[in-house]
Amino acid sequence: MMKIKNLLKKIVNYEDLNFLLTNRIPRLTLTHFMGWFSKLENKGISSASIAIWKLFADLDLSEAKEQSFKSLHACFIRELKEGARTVDPLPNVISSPCDGIIGEFGDIEDGQLFQAKGFPYTLEDLLGAEPSSHQWRDGVYMTIRITSSMYHRFHAPFKGEVRRLKYFSGDTWNVNPIALKRVEKLFCKNERALLEYKVCEDKYTLGIIPVAAVLVASIKLHGIEPVLSTRYKGPTEMDCRLPFTKGQEMGWFQHGSTILLFAPKGFSFIENLSVGLHIKMGQGLMRTPIGN
Repeated sequence: MMKIKNLLKKIVNYEDLNFLLTNRIPRLTLTHFMGWFSKLENKGISSASIAIWKLFADLDLSEAKEQSFKSLHACFIRELKEGARTVDPLPNVISSPCDGIIGEFGDIEDGQLFQAKGFPYTLEDLLGAEPSSHQWRDGVYMTIRITSSMYHRFHAPFKGEVRRLKYFSGDTWNVNPIALKRVEKLFCKNERALLEYKVCEDKYTLGIIPVAAVLVASIKLHGIEPVLSTRYKGPTEMDCRLPFTKGQEMGWFQHGSTILLFAPKGFSFIENLSVGLHIKMGQGLMRTPIGN
């Protein structure tokens, strides 16, 4: 596969080709088809699809709890073996909610942050006139990209409680670095959900925003009955009280996508983090103001 990629780079502009193949297509139609196809419970189709997937991606199933999957969907949302991830035990540390790659991170300056270098967006662009966004205006943020071959479940980054969910229907642009450098305010265009997550005995609110993408467009949160997808027609705001312990599974994506993590002013980043760094669920990312 690497030889094919290198050959393509010599023949054409690889970034142009990647963008063309993953974005200049009927994204929603293809996403709906993939949602249907991935749920077909046929051993032959499942095995063949996973074999093809392995040819084009670095798919490692050695940590998977199950080694045989009744459908492609089951492989996408696979659970891990017990003990496959270690959650940072320090009581003042916010851990990574998922496996992924750090896309961007830093300070939110008067409500502005970045999807990629030179491509800013604002909290208002992303969340609209959302009353809760004021608490993150001068806080910190991190973008974590989950590739198609990674573990797709996301977990609580700290002990706390989801008090409110707000769903935003939208498009399904690819969220890889190539698209993020070309499509302005991409996260603000795609399907996404805001989880208001109260921590430190309600002293602070974290913003956890799962963002869908092409072939994904399906977000499941434990404790909320409907699966949030482009076909979802229910209420867009839900008040709730969903408690989670640090590291407890919160839900999953159907394929791969992105999680945006917002924290108020006073939260600080763990040392030695960098853009492009591969991280694991449970790895320490931030420190709370309490206990620093």
